[in-house]
Amino acid sequence: MQELLLIAVGTAFVNNVVLSQFLGICPFLGVSKNVKTAAGMGGAVVFVITIASFVTGVIYKFILGNPNIMGGELEYLNTIVFILVIAALVQFVEMFLKKSMQSLYNALGVYLPLITTNCAVLGVALTNVENGYGLLTGVVNGFATAFGFLVSIVLMAGIREKTEHNDVPESFKGTPIVLVTAGLMAIAFFGFSGLI
Repeated sequence: MQELLLIAVGTAFVNNVVLSQFLGICPFLGVSKNVKTAAGMGGAVVFVITIASFVTGVIYKFILGNPNIMGGELEYLNTIVFILVIAALVQFVEMFLKKSMQSLYNALGVYLPLITTNCAVLGVALTNVENGYGLLTGVVNGFATAFGFLVSIVLMAGIREKTEHNDVPESFKGTPIVLVTAGLMAIAFFGFSGLI
């Protein structure tokens, strides 16, 4: 239990997927204009990464990494199979949001299908395999990674909403102030490195 807690805290805050590993930057910068939309994207990413961690863990354990199937020589298919699983999960989320939360679906726009190509989602699945995590540990790692993404994108959205009403020099308006803010957030999250 203590090991799972260390993995969860370490993954969510110390090794934050966006601010430490710089994975998933596209939706982080693109969808973080308003807190509600950012929370919706974060929730979708939490669902996709958590379920993808479980499904890819099962596929790896029982098929791709199983030494009884072709002598365990199917590991070269990890990336392809994991991408297909992630794409299917994102399609499920997209259909669900389109049917039940039309306003959030419209607000996320093109960034929702981009979860499929979000390197953070694939990165978690591959990290779970590389670190030899079991199913439970892999799911905890996936959930914690996604939670860290949710925290960072909502914080960024809140900061961006506040900076819209501030007097920002002309040369820093738009993307430059967003990148400076992301850099300062990364420095702030670096302070969590003493936790573990």
